Amino acid sequence: MLYAEENRILRRFDEELLCIEPWGANSLRVRATVQGELLADEDFALLPEHAETKAQITVNGTRASIVNGKLRCDVFPSGKLRFSRADTGETLLEEYDRNRFREEDEGFNSALEICPRTFRPIAGTDNFSLEVRFEANGGEKLYGMGQYQQDCLDLKGCIVELAHRNSQASVPFVLSNRGYGLLWNNPAVGRVTFGKNVTEWTVRSTRQMDYWITAGDTPAEIEEAYMTAVGKPPMMPDFGTGFWQCKLRYQTQDELLEIAREYKRRGLPISVIVIDYFHWPHQGDWCFDPEYWPDPDAMVRELKEMGIELMISVWPTVQEDSVNYREMRELGLLTRTEHGNRMHQLGNACFADMTNPAARRYVWQKIHDNYRRYGIRVFWLDEAEPEFTRYEFEHYRYWRGSDLEIGNLYPREYAKMAYEGLQGEGEQEIVSLVRCAWAGSQRYGALVWSGDIDSSFRSLRNQFAAGLNMGIAGIPWWTTDIGGFHGGDIRDPAFHECLARWFEFGAFCPVMRLHGDREPHKPPIGPTGGGSTPSGASNEVWTYGEEVYEICKKYLFLREKMRPYVKGTMRQAHEKGSPVIRPLFYNFPGDKHAWEVEDEFFLGDDILVAPILWENQREREVYLPAGCRWRNLNDGSVSEGGQTISCAAPLSEIPVFIREGKLEDLRFD
Repeated sequence: MLYAEENRILRRFDEELLCIEPWGANSLRVRATVQGELLADEDFALLPEHAETKAQITVNGTRASIVNGKLRCDVFPSGKLRFSRADTGETLLEEYDRNRFREEDEGFNSALEICPRTFRPIAGTDNFSLEVRFEANGGEKLYGMGQYQQDCLDLKGCIVELAHRNSQASVPFVLSNRGYGLLWNNPAVGRVTFGKNVTEWTVRSTRQMDYWITAGDTPAEIEEAYMTAVGKPPMMPDFGTGFWQCKLRYQTQDELLEIAREYKRRGLPISVIVIDYFHWPHQGDWCFDPEYWPDPDAMVRELKEMGIELMISVWPTVQEDSVNYREMRELGLLTRTEHGNRMHQLGNACFADMTNPAARRYVWQKIHDNYRRYGIRVFWLDEAEPEFTRYEFEHYRYWRGSDLEIGNLYPREYAKMAYEGLQGEGEQEIVSLVRCAWAGSQRYGALVWSGDIDSSFRSLRNQFAAGLNMGIAGIPWWTTDIGGFHGGDIRDPAFHECLARWFEFGAFCPVMRLHGDREPHKPPIGPTGGGSTPSGASNEVWTYGEEVYEICKKYLFLREKMRPYVKGTMRQAHEKGSPVIRPLFYNFPGDKHAWEVEDEFFLGDDILVAPILWENQREREVYLPAGCRWRNLNDGSVSEGGQTISCAAPLSEIPVFIREGKLEDLRFD
């Protein structure tokens, strides 16, 4: 049975109920279930307050169509869906159907019996594994999907896991050069294959299919429609556009204050300094260890007098020895397992269940009582995947359901905890550094960093692709550990080169943040509490010798000059959902060659950056998009767009170009 009801199309065939309805301008939401009724009020990524648009619906027997602005969906007698441009009829995306067709169907007459949507029951439960297939399009380019440790900017041909890991964030929105964007609105663990022969979305345990698709003339139009549907970030606070100093780990209050004072003595710009993990007596205490941090009030006050914000690391882990463990367990505020011990490898600790509103309120109250009361307003929400032992997704269970079914929601709900807590106390411009994200995390002020990556040029290349695809996926606030996290010997000249190139790249990232676990390690300073945890070597800009220090100073002061421009770009992210850093095609979609360039990016509208991503590289080619002229920031020369030029790249500089007529005062001293 195929029929129109109110402002949507419904199709009931055998056990499947299919629903297609408008959801914002030029967009449709598609759901299907074999449970009889659609899930009501499921708040995954999509906001409920979608634009009220009246669709044009036609039903003719076993065929139907629905048109919403630029997007049309045709429903065929077999149940197959085809999405096309409403004005031209050009196919954008079509479901993959290999079944026997009646004459009135369009497609293959095949004995394969492969359906576009396959629900496979999980015995003894109300859940199903799900496979959804689309035709592969030759020449298609695909971007977004979040953060993966690979150097692929174009994801066509990739297999992408729909699951979080340390340094991996699944944010399942994909943008196509064919003129559409698709959000997989399902937080279940699975994978998507963007194959040459088929695109296949698969999840291991779910109750319904749910995706959203939009059509647009440009990547920017598609991106804005998506961000309107899932929510835009708040405005980045002013301090967020400056330089963030961090290392693993400042062990005492005196050490941290001395580093802050040294930055000021040297006249170096600094906006944020960070107290990393194990500054507490036990995981789950959510407080300072008074032996090593005896006077937080005086510490915060002195930092504020220097114009420096303090960011505090918060972990969701709770040790059995914590003062809060017993109460949280009694109240049901901890994650559970399907069987066996709920503890994991990080010091015999389990996790606060951030899918539980009561757990979010409980943890925020501890944060308020022990940190917020000193005036601290920036929190580092670490372990946000969360980092279970070996990522045994089938083993863990939350208040809201099994990890397999809803696990990808965890980092979003974690960010929501801090956002709602701060918002409830009057803060409006809220930012939290989070180690993971899902679609919608951005509306809770999530600044995502790329996790515990290694300190190498190969890793730097991966971060380049990760940051750009995160922006397309809807997470415009993104950063890396400059220099990488794991390794990096401060005495090694090869690492000095990597650190310098990373620092130059980091100056043009949405947030510029120096962090890392450097070698050689420092020993613990005490037998108990926070003192019993070792620390990495020094990681300040003066740590790596005079040559690297001069490079860092050069780009620190350039970043300081760029802060008004970065703030304007952050406003675009707030108002339109625009990525802060963008592939070339985003700003120049009409330039065919811009779609081929995968080693340059834009910071905002007008700054073109060509980072050095390979060791021992001292020159490189740079493509300048057509349609305007470009000023070389390093030597002031001006070049016509639409050409590739060769640029010098000594260790002290990377090629950077400014759109002619813009930022005319932006120059190196």
